[in-house]
Amino acid sequence: MGDERVEAMEIDGQQRQEVAAAVPDGFNADYLRIYYGKLFPYGDFFKWLAYGNDAKHPGCDQSYIGRRELSFTLENDIYLRFQSFDSAAELETSIKEKCPFKIDIGPVYSVDPAKRHAYAQSGNNVFVPVERELIFDIDISDYDDVRYCCSGADTCLDCWPLMTIVIKILDTSLRGDFGFNHILWVYSGRRGVHCWVCDSRARKLSNEQRSAIADYFRVYKGGENSLKKVSLTGPVLHPFLARSYTDVLKCFFEDKLLHSQQLFASEERCQKILELIPDENVASELHDKWQGNRRSSISKEDVNAARWEQLKTTLQSGKHKTQGLRRCVEEIVFSYTYPRLDMEVSKHMNHLLKAPFCIHPKTVVLLFP
Repeated sequence: MGDERVEAMEIDGQQRQEVAAAVPDGFNADYLRIYYGKLFPYGDFFKWLAYGNDAKHPGCDQSYIGRRELSFTLENDIYLRFQSFDSAAELETSIKEKCPFKIDIGPVYSVDPAKRHAYAQSGNNVFVPVERELIFDIDISDYDDVRYCCSGADTCLDCWPLMTIVIKILDTSLRGDFGFNHILWVYSGRRGVHCWVCDSRARKLSNEQRSAIADYFRVYKGGENSLKKVSLTGPVLHPFLARSYTDVLKCFFEDKLLHSQQLFASEERCQKILELIPDENVASELHDKWQGNRRSSISKEDVNAARWEQLKTTLQSGKHKTQGLRRCVEEIVFSYTYPRLDMEVSKHMNHLLKAPFCIHPKTVVLLFP
């Protein structure tokens, strides 16, 4: 069908329109069956989740993969949890037969999740998660308060680099600070990225240990009604935060985000940044300067850089040496650029996450590394 479409597009505009009209909008089960029948990487997918625990490796735990939960969401939102498979062939047969609109991966349990009811009847609480990749889920919609080009699930080349920053910050720390090596980054299929830390040591972390790692990365805090959501306390920044600021965040904010999002281009956007300054007198001083800039010859292209430099100079000048104000420049940069994690996804071993190489049901886009 793909070849026919290409040929038709090369003939004339009329046939291009006919072919386009023949392709239905949105999710289509017929195309999904073709994908599962010809393209889904069953062997590699199963090999990844088995981590060497198959019949090909002597001394392995052959029950391991059969204790891994896969969840299928079928047409009309029929939800099948606690699916388990002992071989790639069994997995392939089930997926082709059921044609799930979505596939989620859960933990490895102490017993086969498909037989959990039999164990429950014994009266012993033996059905518990024992292993699972350390995962992170980041959605660009969580940055809607600092991006002005798009909102919700929409993205463009101006705001998507925020996800690139997420990968740079987390990947560097997971490897350098925690010593993890086997890290898989996957496009979520719609509005963000997923991180799978697959090291054996990571997979065996308890919920408490996962929470500690998630909290290590947590800088952006506060509820929807909280104006200031980043507070960098202490006489010096934590080495991880200092490295992130110096090596990644500062340059990205000043060289790209400042201009791509036009952060100082309007009164409303300027006010949003001024609200992050704890000293009202200093904020008022900057506001008056920027009001004067409106009557100056500064071009629209330069106003963002000019106002940012004025803000830095004012906050870091000799008369504003209090720690809170000197740290305020860094807090503004962190507020606009630092990764915003879905903490609950990372903290709990039994949390489900969409599988790589499945198709996102709302965008019909592949979740790919």
